[in-house]
Amino acid sequence: MTSSLIISLKVLAIDVPLLLIIGVTLGWILAKTEFRGKDLVDVLVILPIALPPSVLGLYLLMTLSHIPFVREAEILFSFPAAALAPLFPSLPIMIQAARSGFSSVDRQLEQAARTLGDSEFKIFWRITFPLSRLSIMAGLALASMRALGDFGVTLMIAGNIPGRTQTLPLFIYSNVEAMNFFEANIAALLLTAVGIISLLVVKKLEGKRIELS
Repeated sequence: MTSSLIISLKVLAIDVPLLLIIGVTLGWILAKTEFRGKDLVDVLVILPIALPPSVLGLYLLMTLSHIPFVREAEILFSFPAAALAPLFPSLPIMIQAARSGFSSVDRQLEQAARTLGDSEFKIFWRITFPLSRLSIMAGLALASMRALGDFGVTLMIAGNIPGRTQTLPLFIYSNVEAMNFFEANIAALLLTAVGIISLLVVKKLEGKRIELS
């Protein structure tokens, strides 16, 4: 189980910063801008949640396998694929949380800063982001937990290779298949504990947000 735990932690170390950067960026764009095709983008953002993981994994496998760089670099069925896979089902959670946070910011505050000559970058860092941070942090906690628990997409594009791509959910699957329920239960309890902690963090952040509103 140790190697699977280490792989899962490595995946989180890569995915958490990516979730934050991509999720905040797309959340801000969807909350603060209007453009042609926005409704389609909204649908595409939510689609990974609506699709069964096996279907999403199949589409990703077919798409990535036709990209020359991915084939040449042998990314599929390797650790990079294991790190990439959880992003797709967890990003919608992060994007929607960031979008909700940015949408809740009073536009009059931002407009007042513009009349004072502040740049959009300065407005974002001094007004928009600080007022949205609780929603963003709650979304990051939930999205990170979703990434840690991903099974279907990871299995489809990274495989279940012990010591290389076998994360904790895949470790549980392999041990249940081998009728080794003791090891499977230990890993399951670990993931359950992390899930409970994540939900408690989200509940606390949402409580603070209600107090501030």
